[in-house]
Amino acid sequence: MTAAPLLLVGAGGLAREALAAVAAVNAVEPRWSVLGLLDDNEARHGEVIDGVPVLGPSAAVADHPDARVLLCTASTRNQASRRQIAARLGLPAERYATVVHPWASVAPGVEIGAGSVLLAFVAVTAPQVIGSHVVVMPHVTITHDDAVADHVTFAARVALAGGVTVGEAAYLGSGALVREGLTVGAGALVGMGAVVLTDVPPFEVWAGSPARRLRALDQTTPGQTKPSETSAAGEAISRG
Repeated sequence: MTAAPLLLVGAGGLAREALAAVAAVNAVEPRWSVLGLLDDNEARHGEVIDGVPVLGPSAAVADHPDARVLLCTASTRNQASRRQIAARLGLPAERYATVVHPWASVAPGVEIGAGSVLLAFVAVTAPQVIGSHVVVMPHVTITHDDAVADHVTFAARVALAGGVTVGEAAYLGSGALVREGLTVGAGALVGMGAVVLTDVPPFEVWAGSPARRLRALDQTTPGQTKPSETSAAGEAISRG
């Protein structure tokens, strides 16, 4: 099998974790040939991160038409950063890489969308669909009949009981637990260690045990609104 060329967009912590996952995949079967990282922070151009060079801005994707692409941004400051970047780049779904660490446990029949990344020790326990550009950090558990929309971020050790729906660009902080049958709305932010016992409406911040509403998110802020809005994408790439 010929290793496919790969570009990572973003040069922050998630990119480093994704590089480690790619290396683990390649240790089993040489699948990816990493060309470099792309970041819109000019100060980072020319850096070498974990042995991989930062080649230039995200627009340099156009210089590598045969390369697959992985968006490596995740931040509570801009939960929809990957959605914005994907809209701005305008690439077809087949250009995006999907990376699953070999130490992740993924049930047969699970469908994982383009551009998603599952890190080590993730467990997806039954057949289901996980959206595109979803980030699933270590030790996350996604169980039967869950529904995960595009651009969702799961920080480490999140656990979803059965039948949970997670809306587009929601962000679940480390260690959050969600009871069976609930919905976490699009653009919602669930805090670290939260125990979610009732539905979380879209564009709200919930935290605590049991989780409660803290505040609403400003839906006019770039990254918290419509998929077509991309004005904060460059900042998201430079922050990682």
